[in-house]
Amino acid sequence: MAEHVGGSVEGFANLMNNTAKKIGLNNTNFVTPHGLDDENHYTTAYELALLTNYALKNETFKQIVNTKVATITINNSTRQICNTNELLGYLEGVNGVKTGFTNGAGRCLVTSCTRGKNQIITVVLGCDTKKQRTSDSTKLIEYAFNNYTRVDIESLAKKEFEKWKQINLKRIYINKAKTNNIEVELADIQKKQIPVKNGEEKDITIEINAIYEYEAPIEKGTKIGNLIVKNKSEIIETIDIISSKEVERKNTITYLKYLIKFIRNPIVF
Repeated sequence: MAEHVGGSVEGFANLMNNTAKKIGLNNTNFVTPHGLDDENHYTTAYELALLTNYALKNETFKQIVNTKVATITINNSTRQICNTNELLGYLEGVNGVKTGFTNGAGRCLVTSCTRGKNQIITVVLGCDTKKQRTSDSTKLIEYAFNNYTRVDIESLAKKEFEKWKQINLKRIYINKAKTNNIEVELADIQKKQIPVKNGEEKDITIEINAIYEYEAPIEKGTKIGNLIVKNKSEIIETIDIISSKEVERKNTITYLKYLIKFIRNPIVF
């Protein structure tokens, strides 16, 4: 399969490494398509979790790793094959992903588990026995679900942004603009929800920064500030505040209209 897709083993490994770079795997290098021991073929537990998260976006892969038993027919011969993931169908919410063993890596297990709206991925490497990798994986899964909760960053950000707009939007001054009114919105929020330890939801804070003086014209999509989401001192997300409509510059006709209006209604001191 690797030779068919990549043209050769080396060609397929190049495709794998290109994908690894694309999804931010900086401590991973692929040499073989089958994962057997090679000193130049390596990764980390964290990056296996990132890779698994990426792979689970493929619906075919997602279905395969969640299948406990399948019946296949090859050359008119029918046989039943069983998934080697000992947690699949045993532990609540487990829906994948992959067992592994080599002499160099030991017993390994990457597990995906979904309960309610929460999904976690655990990675256990280098175990001596199947029993150990099963036990360690189970402990990690139960610890995560029992000790973490999900915080809706998107809702918090939008709520604070609306408060900020009510107080600050009219303070923005645009020199030489047809109208001093500017409409703004939040750019796309990447991390819409994050897990935090139970009781630490209060540590999520939001800071909003903006520039309050401009000169027209202002194009639609112009950045005027940002909204920063923090968990204690760690920055979780930085979201741009952008103009949602163009602000036009005054032209000669606009100035003439103001002049006529002033002549008709002069200011008397």
